[in-house]
Amino acid sequence: MSDNNIKSIMDTTMDKLKAMVDADVITGTPVVVGDITLIPVSKVAFGLATGGSDFPNKNGAELFGGGGGAGVSVSPIAFIVISGGNVRMMPIYNELTTVEKAISMIPEFVDKAKELIDELPKKSDKTDKE
Repeated sequence: MSDNNIKSIMDTTMDKLKAMVDADVITGTPVVVGDITLIPVSKVAFGLATGGSDFPNKNGAELFGGGGGAGVSVSPIAFIVISGGNVRMMPIYNELTTVEKAISMIPEFVDKAKELIDELPKKSDKTDKE
């Protein structure tokens, strides 16, 4: 089988796939509304298949037949909302996986941890009282 023919099919398929999917598809262009910035977040899934075979010819030359294809699915899943000093992830549907739920809770967890740390008595306050 001709490796160059298969490589050519795979290269063409991958080039077309790269043209459809890049980082801007996953995190979209930010949209500013007043003092709030919204960044769309999407989930991207794709599949790729390529194959081929050489066929003998009566003249002794080999013939090649092959093909390739790809499919892409882009699903919007959330918005990153930036308002003032706060950053939140707001899912746009309720059917989140455990990992997606954990990721969406990270900004809230950081805010809560910051509040707790700010409320702890400082070491210098403790020594002043003793």
